[in-house]
Amino acid sequence: MNIDSIHNGVVIDHITAGHCFDLYEMLHLGELDYPVALIKNVESKKMGRKDIIKVDADIELNLDVIGYAEPGATVNIIKDEKLVEKKVLELPEKLTNVIKCKNPRCITSTEQELPHIFKLTDRENKVYRCAYCETKAQEN
Repeated sequence: MNIDSIHNGVVIDHITAGHCFDLYEMLHLGELDYPVALIKNVESKKMGRKDIIKVDADIELNLDVIGYAEPGATVNIIKDEKLVEKKVLELPEKLTNVIKCKNPRCITSTEQELPHIFKLTDRENKVYRCAYCETKAQEN
């Protein structure tokens, strides 16, 4: 298989095998007018198998979404076909408008202009709780 190199863009690497489509949806990459490559089940010395997403455009990505969905993923920034920056992502301390509170009594259910804010309360178990009502977020 031959996947062309990126001139200027972003490579999201070290995605859990089989999860690139979920991340593609969460980042709304289908709305882009740029080439996007999803590479699934690539051999990896570190992970056994992994997925990769390549975007051939210099765009801003929501790193909190990637860190939440795929902690440990790397985001590589490519300029003139060279790696200029590499970010290893972790679970973010706070998520804003990434997930929604499912509690019908939460203020975000009635005050719809309020941002949905979740705070990381247990890093080891990946537990986020609503900043308004303390409801535990559903598994991602």
